[in-house]
Amino acid sequence: MNHKITQFEKRIHEAIDQVLRQEEPHTLFDPVRYILSMGGKRVRPLLTLMAADLFDKDPEVAIGPALAVEIFHNFSLLHDDLMDHADVRRGMPTVHCKWNANSAILSGDAMMIESYRYIAKVPAPLLPEVLEIFSRMAMDICKGQQYDMDFEQRLDVTEAEYIEMIRLKTAVLLGSALKIGALLADASPVDAALLYDYGIHIGLAFQLKDDLLDVYGDPKTFGKKIGGDILANKKTFLLIQALRNADGAQRSALEHWLSAKDYDPEEKIRFVKNLYDQLNLRVVAENLIEKYYLASLDLLSSVRVADERKKDLLYLSESLMCREK
Repeated sequence: MNHKITQFEKRIHEAIDQVLRQEEPHTLFDPVRYILSMGGKRVRPLLTLMAADLFDKDPEVAIGPALAVEIFHNFSLLHDDLMDHADVRRGMPTVHCKWNANSAILSGDAMMIESYRYIAKVPAPLLPEVLEIFSRMAMDICKGQQYDMDFEQRLDVTEAEYIEMIRLKTAVLLGSALKIGALLADASPVDAALLYDYGIHIGLAFQLKDDLLDVYGDPKTFGKKIGGDILANKKTFLLIQALRNADGAQRSALEHWLSAKDYDPEEKIRFVKNLYDQLNLRVVAENLIEKYYLASLDLLSSVRVADERKKDLLYLSESLMCREK
């Protein structure tokens, strides 16, 4: 384990433990504290601190925005789970299952507001630019979620449309986390932009890996039910490729499962996974993940700081690509 990353993770956990700790009413804030207590990888706030550290700045200057990014991320997950009717998040019941839909909506709104309170802690000279990045990120995530929902009703979603959707829904959060940390460390506009693009490419690879783990992961480590995307007819990269590459009989059978209302969930997951195997889509997806990962490394190599200072980000990048959860 990387010692510096471990230190940053400890600092983030300590800070998150204090978020809305004493706020009342508990019926509003208990769901917030619950979802924040689930843990998770904390990749986004970690990237904010690591970006500041990359430019030799005390990462503590970025702790407020790092918390803002993590709170907003978890807010989006809370609402995402509600819209997807998901019942498990990080191996635990989702908020709308543990409480109810209204609690998920209102507690999520409270989290979004709290994230902006933390962004407001940025030093005044940098606040307009950081606020613009954060707000653009927030709107992009909403756009990505809408595309994701729109795609559920279509069988003609293209690979390019899908990549744009996950760029908006997932990758911009990583890119923005890095860019905000860089700006707080007085990085040049060129280097801040390179870090943003690095985050976008890592984010695309990260989401494609998530799609792969939803089908091929171990439920004991993945934290969600395997096959959840299949049951929800999510237009993932794998499903889009299956619809495009299946022969007539395979396509007909796949469309039957996509339109079926009354079915055995395990049987549906088994059929779709077998089809992916027949079409060799796991390898196709892994190759695309590798493409975005290598592109991210090229972008990071162009950032004008000593290579020695980049080793922590390189370590994190590799761990994200090798993860099983």
